[in-house]
Amino acid sequence: MGSQFEYILWFEECNKSALPLVGGKNANLGEMVNAGIRVPPGFAVTSKAFKQYMDKEGLWAQVRDALSDASVDDIKAVSKAGSAIRQAILSTPIPDDIQEEIITAYDFLCEKCDVKDLPVAVRSSATAEDLDDASFAGQQDTYLWIWGNDEVVKATHECWASLFTDRAIIYRMRAGFPQDGVLISVGIQKMVKSRSAGVMFTLDPVTGDRSKITIDANWGFGESIVQGMVSPDNFIIEKNSLSIKQSIIGQKDQRFVAKGCGTIVEPVPSEQQMIPCISVAEVIEIAKMGMRIEKHYGAPQDIEWAIDADLPFPENTFSTQSRPVTAAGKRDFGKKVMKEEGKSDTDHIIDLMLKGFSK
Repeated sequence: MGSQFEYILWFEECNKSALPLVGGKNANLGEMVNAGIRVPPGFAVTSKAFKQYMDKEGLWAQVRDALSDASVDDIKAVSKAGSAIRQAILSTPIPDDIQEEIITAYDFLCEKCDVKDLPVAVRSSATAEDLDDASFAGQQDTYLWIWGNDEVVKATHECWASLFTDRAIIYRMRAGFPQDGVLISVGIQKMVKSRSAGVMFTLDPVTGDRSKITIDANWGFGESIVQGMVSPDNFIIEKNSLSIKQSIIGQKDQRFVAKGCGTIVEPVPSEQQMIPCISVAEVIEIAKMGMRIEKHYGAPQDIEWAIDADLPFPENTFSTQSRPVTAAGKRDFGKKVMKEEGKSDTDHIIDLMLKGFSK
C-alpha cells in the first residue's frame, strides 16, 4: 500500500532508519510491529508532509520572527511567541494533496479493521524525541478516540501546531536544538478500547535495578497516569522468575473514557477504585511483553500498554508506545521525578518555570 503514497508510511514500513521521516514514536511502533510485538495497526504522516507545508506556506519565517527576541529566561516572551506560531499554523490549511493522502490512508485503515469511521489515536511523533540521549517525548499533543475524515485531518493539524508548545520551545532552547531544525510526524493508529492501561519500565526507575520490571496501571485510557491524575496500581516483577514481588493498589478515582469524537474524564465507581484494575495473569503478560521489547532494543524501555475490553486474554494486551529510558541512574531528585511523573530533571524544571509564569 505504501508505494502509492508520497506522505504516508504504514507502521510495517517504519523502523529506526526511518526516524527522520516518522519520528521516534512511529519508528519504535514500526520496530515493534516488525519484531512481532502486538501493536494496534496504523500509519505515519511523515515529516516530509509537515516540512513541505511549512516551506510552501512561508511558516518557518514566522517561527523565526516570532522567536527572534525570546529567550529561555523570558517565559512571558516565549509564551507570546508560541501562541502566535500555533495560531499561524492552525489558521493555514493543510494543502489538498496532503489532506487527500491522510484521508485515503485512514479509509484503508478502516477497511483493514472492518470498521466504518474507525476510532483512532492521533499522536505526535517529533523527529528528535525518543532518542537514546534525549527525551523530547510528551511535549507535543496526542488526541484519543478520533474518528471520521475531517476530524482525523483536524487532529493531525493540531499535532503539527503542538510542535511549538511553550514547553517544547523552552526544552529545545535549553537543549540547543534550533527551533526550525526539528520536524514532526503524526501517527494515526487504531484505538484500543481500553478497559485498563498504563506504563511499564523494564527496570526499577527508583534504583536502576535491571532485574526488575515496574508496572503502573489504571482504569480506562493511560492518560490519567501520564497526567498524574490518579494514584495507580503499582506492581514490581522479578524478571528471572516472573513473580510479582510487590503489589500496591492505588485509589483510582478518575479515568479517561471515550465520548463522541474524543475523550472525557469521569469518576470511577467507588467499588472499583480500590481493587486491582488488571489481573495477575495480565500483569505477567504485560511483563513478558516488556521483556520481549527490551530484548529487541537491547536497552531498558519505557512502555505504554493497554488492555482491550473487547478481546479475550492474552490477545487483549497491546503495546501502544515504547521509548528508551533516558533518566535512569541520575541523582535521587531525577529518579524521584521520573518515577512519579515519567519526566526528566529538565522536564520538571520547565514545568516549574511555566507554572510560575501562569500564576
